[in-house]
Amino acid sequence: MSLAAAALTAAVPVPAVAASGAPHAPEAAAAPHAPAAKCPQLDKKLEWYGQNRSALQRLIDERGTCGRSERAGGSSHRPVAAFDWDNTVVKNDTTDVTLVWALQHDKILRPRSWSDTSKWLTPAADRALTEACGTSVPVGSPLPTSTDADCTDEIFEIRTEAQTMDGDPAFGGRWNHRRTVPEYAWVAQLFAGHTPREVSAYAEAGRKKSLAAPVGSEMKVGTHTMPAYVRYYPQQKDLIRTLQRAGFEVYVVSAGVEYAAEAWAKGVGVDAEHTIAIRSVLRDGRITYRNEGCGGEPASRGETIPYIDGKRCWINQDIYGIDGPAAWERQDSARRIALGGGDADTDVTFVRDATGAHLVLNRNKDEIMCRAYDNADGRWLVNPMFIEPLPRKASPYPCATSGYINEDGSLSAMRRPDGSIVPDQRDRVFG
Repeated sequence: MSLAAAALTAAVPVPAVAASGAPHAPEAAAAPHAPAAKCPQLDKKLEWYGQNRSALQRLIDERGTCGRSERAGGSSHRPVAAFDWDNTVVKNDTTDVTLVWALQHDKILRPRSWSDTSKWLTPAADRALTEACGTSVPVGSPLPTSTDADCTDEIFEIRTEAQTMDGDPAFGGRWNHRRTVPEYAWVAQLFAGHTPREVSAYAEAGRKKSLAAPVGSEMKVGTHTMPAYVRYYPQQKDLIRTLQRAGFEVYVVSAGVEYAAEAWAKGVGVDAEHTIAIRSVLRDGRITYRNEGCGGEPASRGETIPYIDGKRCWINQDIYGIDGPAAWERQDSARRIALGGGDADTDVTFVRDATGAHLVLNRNKDEIMCRAYDNADGRWLVNPMFIEPLPRKASPYPCATSGYINEDGSLSAMRRPDGSIVPDQRDRVFG
């Protein structure tokens, strides 16, 4: 990855679309920003919630090329925007699409022992996978998952629910819950033995199939049912393109498999150099069970992936060149992204780090929605999902009691930088 220049530090007055109080209907929002005609423009035909488009346009104008050229002396610094991928730039999960395509086409290789695939895999999960997938297939050969529903079910249940088909926990032991989650790391480990080019091809085949499937369609994976379709959000595609035209460096930061993320990100004009995801260690050109480390941590079996605080670490390390333990820390504003976009708790740390705007697609995830609705700096922008948005969450987000995920996995009250507790927040921006 190339080192991007530091994000600009000038403050941008972003309207508080997600601020506390009554929901902001478009007519009740602040007066729209009037962008300079020469600046790259977001497509006004694409619908955003409230004044979100105006706020984003203001950020583009102030931090982008025309804003820099109009300031005395100009600036050669390029601001950075970073986006989560699944359910932020696209609707639905492209990592699952890649895994499902592999299962449907017998691309998962039998491990010597299923316990080799994850350091946290429980004995119950090892037994369930061994019984379901059998031992007749030679080690290193493809499992017949296209016809063996039992094997497919166990793999997919462990990936999506972190449990076996019998309901036993699939992962156990200790891990830092703000740096990794075993079932996410496990997908990359399931592709052990393959080359990056092969996994890229599986991702591309899944991409083609899911883009052709009708919106709202479903498919069977063993006995599981999951969405069959994926769509690029036109609004996000336009936002990324406009940011790039305005001189921003745009990155994708995903907790998915690197080669799958790269295959999909090119569809919005983000190349592999600007795509950060779970990066497998290779041996003789083939994927192993180990992943590269971040923030001074060595390569491991999934202990430091781009997940919650891990996304901050990988941004600091890969984009800003910050090495060692400092990569886990929040940096000064000159070395932070200008815009962060996400949809889930896994994104909350890096989205919160943004100095200009924090864009959140509402999927009813507690930690990120507590931050967004508390809107401590007035720069949080909440938008319903652009396709099949969720209805209003009936109960408040439990920010004051269990809104924060601790390193040991326990939940506690969410606090602001001054130590005060964020009160529970009601859902105010929804489909």
